[in-house]
Amino acid sequence: MPTPIAPLPRRHLDPPIRQDWLDQWQDEIVDPDLPIVDPHHHLWDIPDWDGRYLLDELLADLRTGHNIVATVFLQCNSMHRAAGPEALQPVGETEFVNGIAAMSASGNYGPINVCAGIVGYADLRLGASVRDVLEAHIRAGGGRFRGIRHSTAWDATLPASSPVTPGLLADQTFREGFAQLAPLGLSFDAWMYHPQLKELTALARAFPDTQIVLNHIGAPLGVGPYASQRDEVFATWSASIRELATCPNVHVKLGGLGMGRYGNGFHEQPAPPSTEALAAAFRPYMLTCIEAFGAARCMFESNFPVDKGAYPYAAYWNACKHLTRDASPAERADLFSGTATRFYRVDRSQ
Repeated sequence: MPTPIAPLPRRHLDPPIRQDWLDQWQDEIVDPDLPIVDPHHHLWDIPDWDGRYLLDELLADLRTGHNIVATVFLQCNSMHRAAGPEALQPVGETEFVNGIAAMSASGNYGPINVCAGIVGYADLRLGASVRDVLEAHIRAGGGRFRGIRHSTAWDATLPASSPVTPGLLADQTFREGFAQLAPLGLSFDAWMYHPQLKELTALARAFPDTQIVLNHIGAPLGVGPYASQRDEVFATWSASIRELATCPNVHVKLGGLGMGRYGNGFHEQPAPPSTEALAAAFRPYMLTCIEAFGAARCMFESNFPVDKGAYPYAAYWNACKHLTRDASPAERADLFSGTATRFYRVDRSQ
């Protein structure tokens, strides 16, 4: 691990959203009829941080030219309960999102099945007692709750987006909590940085019956001391990805490259990247994952609105379609909708 340095400012983690900058993107939509299930987006209303991104804002992105048929909400510490037992406060997020999903299911907002799956948060450091929290999420989810995400993303050179203990995946009490997922039919979304991927491989091998999906291609870092080591980072990351892919219970989400911590600098350009430029930046990372895991265990993800600081929603899907133009129809179907539908048991109809 690199020698710790002063934390980077927050702007390196999440570039701000500038709608006037995004509006400069004018590329033609690629393959507009291809069905897409977006398995990773957020919803929040945080005036002093990232502002509002609720159903109206999400639909404005979903309706920008691609055939989005359903989505999955991912935990983001939004709308936790303000009172009651601390362990149960995250259930408020599931209650909130299930309400959004019910609005969508009314049909009043169009045919897209928004939040057809919900991934929430439960503190697995509670050990076996976390089962009560998981069962509360299931009850609150209206048949849509699919799993949890407990972030373990930590690096000595980066500010943490949430409290994280290094080496958490190997902690005995954490694993006692993790063991509660599979019996309840729940999956685990893993969010971590590339130096931590071996820890996830060890966890996946210890719990072969628990379905796991790695978020954001495993976060090959490109800022701080990693900025001058991109070739070394890619080699380390790609070797870890290939090792992780030997675990049949692990899937991977292809996205998140708009976050500042990847060091791609899209947001620093005078205009959003073109379809071809974005595809070229994505290609070595996404194709490495597809070659290692196979299309049946890979799913494209928007990671909106986090990635919205780097490119428009339509640009992301255009780039993914462009870089998979040589894939077979069956492979493309898996990457854009099939894998996500199976993993999250998504109902793609209203």
